[in-house]
Order: sequence, then C-alpha cells, then structure tokens
Amino acid sequence: MTSEAGREPGAWSRRRVLGMLAATAVPASLAGCSGSEGTGASSSSSSSAPAVSAPAAEAVSPSASPTPTGPRPLFLGTYTSAEGGGTGVGVAVYDARSGRITGRGTIDGVGDPSYLAVHPDGRTLYAVNERPEGGVTAVRISDRKVLSTRSSGGEAPCHLSVHPGGRWLLSANYGTGSVAVHPVEPSGALGERTDLVVHSGPAPGPGQRGPHAHQIVTSPDGGHVLAVDLGTDTVYTYRLDERRGTLSEVSRARTRPGAGPRHLTFHPGGRYAYLANEVDDTVVVCAYDPDSGRLTLGGPQSTGTGSGTNYPAQLVVTPNGAYAYLANRGHDSLTRYAVEAGGARLRLVDTVPVGGEFPRQIALSPDGGLLFAALQRSSAVSVFRVDPDSGALRRAGEPFASPVAVCALPL
Repeated sequence: MTSEAGREPGAWSRRRVLGMLAATAVPASLAGCSGSEGTGASSSSSSSAPAVSAPAAEAVSPSASPTPTGPRPLFLGTYTSAEGGGTGVGVAVYDARSGRITGRGTIDGVGDPSYLAVHPDGRTLYAVNERPEGGVTAVRISDRKVLSTRSSGGEAPCHLSVHPGGRWLLSANYGTGSVAVHPVEPSGALGERTDLVVHSGPAPGPGQRGPHAHQIVTSPDGGHVLAVDLGTDTVYTYRLDERRGTLSEVSRARTRPGAGPRHLTFHPGGRYAYLANEVDDTVVVCAYDPDSGRLTLGGPQSTGTGSGTNYPAQLVVTPNGAYAYLANRGHDSLTRYAVEAGGARLRLVDTVPVGGEFPRQIALSPDGGLLFAALQRSSAVSVFRVDPDSGALRRAGEPFASPVAVCALPL
C-alpha cells in the first residue's frame, strides 16, 4: 500500500474493485515479503547520520549460514485482480549460487496474495488476500493444497507474519487500520480469528483519512508484537497472550507528523530496528527495549534518492548485521547502508538501480548471499548477489518475469 497523500496513483482505490514443490521440506523461516516514476540513477554518499540515543549495543549476531547447494524454493506474490496480474501464488526455484530463477507453476485459488510468509516448520505457506473483504489463506507446501481461508476482519490486508512459536498468525489490515490474530492448527490450517484490534488513536496524520496498519511483526526476543501504522504515524507495541491469542497494547512510538511509517526491520542483535517512512522519504534508527517493548525513535535520515518523488518500501538487514538495504519506489533503486555501532547507526553508502520499476518488496536469501526485489510495475523479480565483505550489490542476470510481482519469498 501507499499513502493517501502523494500515494501511488489510484493504488488502493483500484484494488478495491479488483482479487517443486514435492514433499521436500523447506527450512524454517519467518521471512516475508512486504507502490512514482524515477530515474533509477546511481548516487553515493559517505555522510553519517546521528545515532539514536539508546542503551549500549549488543554484539552482532552470528554470521550467515553456509550457501546451500541445489535449487531452493521461491514463492511469488501478485495481485490476481489487477490488469496483467497472476492467477495465484507463483512457485519457482532459484540457484543459491547464481541466483537464476526457474518457474514451477502457480498455486491457484488464492486471491490477491500480495504478501507471503512461511510457518517455522517450513510446511505451510500463508498469504494475505488483499481485497475489500480481506482474508488470510494457508497452503500446504508439499502438495500445494489450499488448507483454509479466514476473514482478516478488515479491508485490504497487506502484511502477515507467523509468531515464532508457530501457534498464531498475525495480520495487518491496511484499509481499516486493524491487526488480527488467527490460531494455527496442527495441520497448518487457520482457525477462526481470536482477536482484532483497531487503531482508533491517535488521530490520523496530515493527509490521512484514517489508520492504515501496514505491518505486524514479532520482536526478535519473542516478547512483543509491533504494528506499524502509516495513517496514524505510530508504531504500536503489544503483548500476545499465547494461550488465548489476544493482544494487549503496552506502548506507542510516534514518528514526526506526516512521516507515514511503512515497514520496521530488526537488527539481528535485537536491540535496534530500522523504520522506512513512506510519505516523507526517510529512514529512522530505533532503539528497542526487550523488557518494556518500548521503541525509541531517532531522527530522520536520507534515503539517498535526491529531490525526486520517492516512496521507500522496505528495509532488510544481512544475517551478520553488517549492512542494510532499502527499496525505493520512484527512484527505482536500492540504497545500501553500512550498519555501525552494533546496530545503533546507519551510514548511507550508495544507491544502485534495481533493474525495473517500483520495487515494492525485497528479501534476502536465508544465507544472505542473494537479494530479491519484486518489481511491481515491471512484472518481474530482480536478483542481486551480495558481496559478503563490502555489502555491494551486483545484478545476477536478467530479471525473472512474474505477473505484477509484489512479493518474493526465498526459502
């Protein structure tokens, strides 16, 4: 989703009228996916943004896993109701060394699966159904069987994630500004919703007509659930009752008015997170307190995209915590940041063209060696090799064609 002020032309209103793998198990993962014409030109900067005032940083997490061999699973999200869109969840494999993608068909019967996540046991895929009457769908990976679809309790859900314990699915309804909880059954199927929390306050930010929940994610320590709301310029922290499947708010972190926060990504160390602000084209370093769940926001930093129109989409961080990357819609680029001070500081390094238009979502392979970018307006997925030492990105061949690609989930 994009903002109502300066949003992608007709994005959500248009969607309102819209909808190999055999039995091989895939590794546990919670990776997911998370719309301005731009030049896509490169730029660079060595300026360092001020660090957020926060507790001393913890050590960087362990290095990335060794690069696997053989084909790896890749799932692709789309808008089935959009012109030129797909017919369900795209299924593909990728070579972990070369980055080459090979199509393996489609999981039909899943409407508008714009964001994807996988269960920690690797057996079940989950997708939002980003429609006016929103839903969430569970698919068994081994035989591509749709197990269940449940109402998300709101309009246009655009993000979901599985709680680390594997018993609860969390989803965010952009259209109605609410977050939902569904139980996950032993089979991976979804039960009836156990909670729905509507963001009724604070008042919407400048240019917004209401709350717009854009993401819901569990903190690395597993103690809190955080929901990012673009409409209210707020990140809400909740505790999840793991017995009843209900959310209790414990704190709020406000961005500056009109920032339009979209996506929060934690550093592997667990004490810092990085927030992409869609409307004002900035990123923010946040300090996270695992005990209270409180998020403390630092000052806005540049995306390195210059003065043109740009909507930041999503940040990802390498498994070793050394580099972060930002997807820029409008500038059509990827910004590289060096992560410093144990996660407390981002230093802008450069931007590189993403190889297409409107990178709505990006994801790293589990070993951190490849970066995938879903190019919504190019109906393609770009792949980059990630240099393990410098973090530099290098294109891995030509983009892979995929209808209205809005999410890439490599396993």
